[in-house]
Amino acid sequence: MSIDTLYTDPRLVALYDALNPFAADTAFYLALASAPHAQRIVDIGCGTGLLTCELALRGHHVTGIDPSRAMLDVARQRPAGERVQWIEGDARHAAVEHADLVIMTGHVAQVFNDDASWHRTLVAAHRMLRPGGRLAFESRHPQRAPWNDWTPGRSRRTIADADGQAVEIWQVLLDVRGECVRFATHYRFAAEGDELVATSELRFRPQTALAESLDQAGFDVAHWYGDWSQTPVDDESRELIVVAVRR
Repeated sequence: MSIDTLYTDPRLVALYDALNPFAADTAFYLALASAPHAQRIVDIGCGTGLLTCELALRGHHVTGIDPSRAMLDVARQRPAGERVQWIEGDARHAAVEHADLVIMTGHVAQVFNDDASWHRTLVAAHRMLRPGGRLAFESRHPQRAPWNDWTPGRSRRTIADADGQAVEIWQVLLDVRGECVRFATHYRFAAEGDELVATSELRFRPQTALAESLDQAGFDVAHWYGDWSQTPVDDESRELIVVAVRR
């Protein structure tokens, strides 16, 4: 699987934390790790390690896995970064066993566009976990069709980069084919006048498909949530948040 430019271009990696700060999703996973206490945690698609290092600061033994060297370079420099085992590459090849909790945050589950790569990732999570260990992740609810908001008019915003310079960001929907959505994210750097464009494709699996894939990989679903406050899933839910248990 190729790595999206969003996660490899140094200028875009530098913006990642500003676009994905500590928020309700981070708090959800921290609470999940603490009740009951998960001693060993694996973070698949850990990115710049915001959550990964926070878990390490709270006393968990954490492994962070990501294919992007640029993202891991940022993660290693965080407070408690030296306490984390960082693995650059694919979760399928990570030599990790007997974990209490495996997490996939930041909608990373949606980057696995084909069923084969998604199944291999779930099997890898199953292998890493002890029997009874938990897997947790989220995927945007396709019923809400969030891609309808991925237009310049609805998505345009401005943030500040690490030097305090303005960066204007907006999205353009390119294609919707079945459950797969392709879109472009534009970044205009005010100081230099440069514009970068990153094209992405995400898979919006419905709840039934996610449940079937988990069952095939050896998991039983313990909870479905429709948002970070743990309300039930319905047609208005923005998220499909799942906590599953390894059989």
